[in-house]
Amino acid sequence: MDKEAIDSLIEKNPKLSIFRENLEAMQQGNYLIHKSWGLGRIESYDQGLGKIIINFEQDKQGHAMDPAFFVDKIEIIPEGHVIARHRNNPEEIDKMLKEDQVQLIIQILEFKKSRQASIFEIEKILLHMLGETKYKKWWNATKKLLVKDPRIGVPSKKSDPYVLRDVPITPEEEILGDFRSLNNSKKRILLAEKLFQLSTNKAELKKDLPEILETLTQSIQESSPQLSQADRLHGIWVRNDLARDIHEDVEALEPTSESIIEEMASFVNLATELPTGYHSRLLDLLLRTFPDKWINLTLSLVKEGSGKLLNDSIAFLLAQEKWDQLKEALNRWVTEQGIKSPVLLWIVKNRHSKKFEGVLSNLVTPKLLSAIFYAIDYEALQKTTNKRIPLADFLSDDRDLIPELLAEADSETALDLAQSLLSNQGFEELTKKSLLARFIRQFPIIQELVTGDSSEESRNDLFVSQSSFKTRQKEYKELVESKIPENKKAIATAREHGDLRENAEYKMAREEQATLLARKAQLEMDLQRAQITDFNDAQVDTISIGSKVKLKAGSSGKIVTYSILGAWDSEPEQHILSYKTPLGQSLLGCKKGESVEIEIDNVQETWTVNKISRWVDNK
Repeated sequence: MDKEAIDSLIEKNPKLSIFRENLEAMQQGNYLIHKSWGLGRIESYDQGLGKIIINFEQDKQGHAMDPAFFVDKIEIIPEGHVIARHRNNPEEIDKMLKEDQVQLIIQILEFKKSRQASIFEIEKILLHMLGETKYKKWWNATKKLLVKDPRIGVPSKKSDPYVLRDVPITPEEEILGDFRSLNNSKKRILLAEKLFQLSTNKAELKKDLPEILETLTQSIQESSPQLSQADRLHGIWVRNDLARDIHEDVEALEPTSESIIEEMASFVNLATELPTGYHSRLLDLLLRTFPDKWINLTLSLVKEGSGKLLNDSIAFLLAQEKWDQLKEALNRWVTEQGIKSPVLLWIVKNRHSKKFEGVLSNLVTPKLLSAIFYAIDYEALQKTTNKRIPLADFLSDDRDLIPELLAEADSETALDLAQSLLSNQGFEELTKKSLLARFIRQFPIIQELVTGDSSEESRNDLFVSQSSFKTRQKEYKELVESKIPENKKAIATAREHGDLRENAEYKMAREEQATLLARKAQLEMDLQRAQITDFNDAQVDTISIGSKVKLKAGSSGKIVTYSILGAWDSEPEQHILSYKTPLGQSLLGCKKGESVEIEIDNVQETWTVNKISRWVDNK
């Protein structure tokens, strides 16, 4: 656009006068960034239409736009700006992106009038050069380089800008200046820590170290009301790190780290307030200061901790070869139901880990599921927001977890746990039904909880012989003591072979587990209902359990004899029927001389009861 066209636009719309600089920059070949359509390049100005023709990179080529309607929505890219140079000479900027990242940021800042730019402004430029997927990784790496460059002032918080300094100042000099000007003890500790982390050559700090150490020591005295005990301990460690080059025994500097913790009754709050990078240092301090009770102190951090503190505490115990103590504590907490969600989540997440097998192998039991339900319910009752419960989400997402926890359960225990689930405040109703379905696959009797229907089949006793009862008991024992444990080992072995989605051995082992657990549940239910009988109560006037019956066919006069015995006694080839079979059910209650229409040997026929006797008298 020329001066005449711009003057004409402003004359028609005086409000555009404040955008005159942008209008003058709308020249052919210049780049601009539109708030909605991104990066574009001006192709020409159509004086007849009074519109600028712009080629936007996002599929809007030759787009005609009235400058009066978009001048306030754009940012003009000057000719020498890195974005324009990247589009016109990509090799030059690409080389800088790879080899001289700091210089590229400097050139971005040089094009700002104030020689400073917000994080958002820099990221927007990088996005146009590197794209969505690459710019974040590049920017995170570059920020670490900027911190150490004396030419650039790095913001202490996100709302502050990056500044290109007129006079370069080393990061150490900048931090020292802030350190000396501040009266806030906590901020001084953080600045001293930053100074230690930044300084690659401690010799350069030696002349300033006495002053820094004296100021830090004053800051961490008991008299400072700004600091908690965790702040003081943090300050002592920062001071000691800085002092190592000029003191032979930094641990002797007063106050000492031991003096902070010696009188403390609990270390959970202290550990929680410390920066996470100092957890291992605290654990080592507990070991040195309390040689007789450090194990119990560390276990208390496991029990009450979460996140990195929990993981660091467990790792420290194991590094000191205290496997047995950790195992005993976890088992005790599970049994007492005195175990919190973070620890339970760690257990179930690591239950298949070879590293923790010695500690967790005996924990995957129904007791653990009971502890999980208790912890979830407790957390749900305590929380005041809609924040989700991680342990509840994990239990829902891991479809193998409930079957594994129920593998050693009997039907009564499973029923109690299912009832605990139904009353739990930590699950939505749909989630409860989904979890309950996993119970039902192993324990069909629990279906009653869902439907509210207790069928006659599940209520009535089963009348069985002593020999058949012993056979079922033997089968149950073999399942529990042999087949299910062997299957559990097979699953663990198959899991080690890799991707479970493509692991045929794992799938087969899991299918076998489902079959074994279903049979176990059925046997438990049957054995619980079973009533052993010796059939001595059988009568001779009415067919009952324990009767021997002679039947005569009405058409052919054929005679057959059956013994009606217990639920598990069927031997059709020996003419022994279970009273639960259709034929047995048809005959029960019949008297001598009565007829029934039943199918025998695949022939539907009317049969008359010819004789009734007791099986025990004829066996």
